[in-house]
Amino acid sequence: MKDIVVIGAGKIGSTIARMLAHSGDYRVTVADRSEEQLAGIESHAAVSTKVVDIADAAAMKALLSGKFAVLSAAPYHLTVAIAEAAAAAGVHYLDLTEDVESTRQVKRIAENARTAFIPQCGLAPGFISIVANDLASRFDTLESVRMRVGALPQYPSNALNYNLTWSTDGVINEYIEPCEAIVESALIEVPALEEREEFSLDGVTYEAFNTSGGLGTLCETLEGKVRTLNYKTIRYPGHAAIMKALLNDLGLRHRRDVLKDIFENALPTTTQDVVIIFVTVSGRKGGRLIQETYANKVYSAPVAGALHSAIQITTAGSICAVLDMLADGTLRAEGFVRQEEIALDAFLANRFGHHYAQEQHGARAA
Repeated sequence: MKDIVVIGAGKIGSTIARMLAHSGDYRVTVADRSEEQLAGIESHAAVSTKVVDIADAAAMKALLSGKFAVLSAAPYHLTVAIAEAAAAAGVHYLDLTEDVESTRQVKRIAENARTAFIPQCGLAPGFISIVANDLASRFDTLESVRMRVGALPQYPSNALNYNLTWSTDGVINEYIEPCEAIVESALIEVPALEEREEFSLDGVTYEAFNTSGGLGTLCETLEGKVRTLNYKTIRYPGHAAIMKALLNDLGLRHRRDVLKDIFENALPTTTQDVVIIFVTVSGRKGGRLIQETYANKVYSAPVAGALHSAIQITTAGSICAVLDMLADGTLRAEGFVRQEEIALDAFLANRFGHHYAQEQHGARAA
């Protein structure tokens, strides 16, 4: 059994701990500064908890000493401190951050590391890059790569058509920070919440718009190889307009703490959600212009005997699958590892990656 530390005892951190513990191959220590959060962690012989202040470098190094890996399910602004602690302790590092600048700093930390640093191991960024790179690899030359992902309530019941299913800090950050894209073969930054589009899938109409971080490192990987590359978040129609009013007209982009408080006290959470993954790649094969699309819907389901939301299953399943492949030698165990280095077939064959298997959800690959 390998000893793992999970930082963050929230919805995703607790799901990661549950998945790993029930696999029988990992002993997990869940660390958080909140005793209340830790009290909600499922009691299991392979799970222990520890109150730790991430800002305390000495305490973090002691916590990580002798462990195989640390998995960060903490808010994005704690990413760098955890990565630095992993480097100091000489353990493998994985995270779920969508924050572009944090990932750049993790990459710098990884330059002299003797262990693996694998950021952005969630759904988007994460699995979406694995899918997009797999589709792109089938073409002789690329024209466009368009990635769309959304975690939505199955039964929307408010003006935002949205329920909290994931990190509030992460959602707000995605809606505010600049977004990377490749436009006419040039890597540029575009504003969040812009370039709105509508599309239908299985008879349901959705909107999609720019959000930050979803591309992970794919812009760097495909720069010079593709004319158009972009990522957009999927929501039900009307969401973007309200968010732009809150952030821009009411100035809440400069008062993130106020917006977070509003969201967490006004928007209920739900386990009745659906994760939509929609990737379209076009390019040339044998001189012909071809398009290929991956479309998938993942719903909430029982995992290890307890119901989990779709975003919990997909996010925790992704990072657990990457950890599993690191542990069994499938992935490179030193330096900075990009999500697009992971083979889609190997990911889906993994016991944790199998949560994305389309036959389980009645989904389709077009």
